[in-house]
Amino acid sequence: MIVTTKELFAHAYGRYAIGAYNINNLEQCMGLFQGNVQSRAPFIVQISKGARSYTHKKMLEALIRTANEIFPDAIFAVHLDHGDEATCYDCIDSGFYSSVMIDASSEPFETNVEITKRVVEAAHAKGVVVEAELGMLGGVEEHVSVAEADAKLTDPAQAEEFVKRTGCDSLACAIGTSHGAYKFSGTQSLHFEVLEAIQKRLPGFPLVMHGSSSVPKEEVDRINAAGGQIKGAKGVDESQFKRAAQLGVTKVNIDTDGRLVWCRVHREYFRDHPENFDLRPPGKVFMKEYAAFIAHKNEVLGSAGQLDAVRAVVKPRA
Repeated sequence: MIVTTKELFAHAYGRYAIGAYNINNLEQCMGLFQGNVQSRAPFIVQISKGARSYTHKKMLEALIRTANEIFPDAIFAVHLDHGDEATCYDCIDSGFYSSVMIDASSEPFETNVEITKRVVEAAHAKGVVVEAELGMLGGVEEHVSVAEADAKLTDPAQAEEFVKRTGCDSLACAIGTSHGAYKFSGTQSLHFEVLEAIQKRLPGFPLVMHGSSSVPKEEVDRINAAGGQIKGAKGVDESQFKRAAQLGVTKVNIDTDGRLVWCRVHREYFRDHPENFDLRPPGKVFMKEYAAFIAHKNEVLGSAGQLDAVRAVVKPRA
């Protein structure tokens, strides 16, 4: 059942966070739905601008529609991740997406407000909800690239003004995370004081954490043991998700970890089976492993086991 993120956030606020997972192909799509149904969790399917152009935007949409039929118990939103203005309008007009993110965070504040407000007006006219971003995360993710020197935390006072002026439905905040596998160095951690200040100014308003993969050391070590060269990677401590949820974070974006699972499975499989040239055997392994990964993430996010309670309060998107 496809629903809006607004409905999911209303149920989750202050209690747990909902996993938002990026997909690019059939194997990720199947593993994602299997893992969420197994753990009885609502979730968000994220499609990035890069994923839409990987083969064709309609290919992923068809996969998700089919998965919705195969897994009738699933409750999820379909979300555009890091969209520019033109891509947001395309997704809004498609009638398929229930949520879009307009990312004008690299623009000056006033320009970000203007762009976001235009997207909000177009989206709300068609029943689509909007996530916006204020502040800039460092790191690299597809077309998003921000040097560490240019990254900046979200200003709580600006966040309050931004939400009031744009009418956006949720806000992605920069609180110290970054995109990619190299999020932190040393003992650096999340800036919970920023979340606390924003929550005080915007009580009850859904906040979003981007760049929230945990980059498990075991995955990185296994990739490197199978021929990879990922050195010094470090992500978000999973134990911090619960506190973030209590401070208003209702959506946690996880992409890099899924790519690490894919990389580990395929490197190990072809190392151990050098005679194989069939894509399906490692694909089957990946779907099972990815489903287990999703179920684990839902446990630490607190969304596991929430499916029946969510079903009682949401309606399928028309």
